[in-house]
Amino acid sequence: MSVVIVGGHDRMVSQYVKICKAFNCKAKVFTQMSAEFGKQIGAPDLLVLFTSTVSHKMIRTAVDGTKGGKTEIVRCHSSSKTALEEILQERCNAC
Repeated sequence: MSVVIVGGHDRMVSQYVKICKAFNCKAKVFTQMSAEFGKQIGAPDLLVLFTSTVSHKMIRTAVDGTKGGKTEIVRCHSSSKTALEEILQERCNAC
């Protein structure tokens, strides 16, 4: 399962990746908006938006970039380690 995480804290990137690996998921984490952000997202199985630490423009770009696919979008106000673990536990039961 591929996961794209948008938002969160810069210092937590390695933790987010480690948590995703524990659930057998490949992860891309974007905490800052780069010039080619819309093209870098791709077509993940799951898009996690940490809404408290990300701009509206970045959220809009991420959601627009996944339209037309089968990407499941999850919005979470908290960008904590526990919040990500709960999201993945709910979504990866079939994995």
